[in-house]
Amino acid sequence: MIIDFIVAILWSLSPFGEAKVGIPYGMLKGLNVYWVFLFCFLANVLVFPMMMFFLERINRYLTKWTFYKKSALFVARKAKTGSGDKIKKYGFFGLVLFVMIPLPGTGVYAGSIAAYLFKIEKRKAFWANTIGIFISSAIIWSVTLASMKTM
Repeated sequence: MIIDFIVAILWSLSPFGEAKVGIPYGMLKGLNVYWVFLFCFLANVLVFPMMMFFLERINRYLTKWTFYKKSALFVARKAKTGSGDKIKKYGFFGLVLFVMIPLPGTGVYAGSIAAYLFKIEKRKAFWANTIGIFISSAIIWSVTLASMKTM
């Protein structure tokens, strides 16, 4: 049981799943649906400060390497084209909308990169990401719960 909670939390921290995978994983493993929501949501929120630390400190050092720099520029272009119009037009709410969409590539990792690239104030970016994560997590939680009841 503890292992399943840990795996759900790790999925929520992972860029390959975030809470979009952690919540259904934990619920389908038979864990308490409310605790799963809470722990996976909070784990996903923790990604933002980790990403900002990485982008502000470590990213600058790593851009000295050609391979990393090319990869980082590729990701930056993707983030700007995928979310740029919404964030430029709607600012805070555009970032919330972008992060809340429960699809791959639209979570807190991409939201953090977009906030960094568009130089959104950290406090506003944190709250936009948190609200977006909460809405996305609530959608995933509700859909998973509803599908479990029909099984």
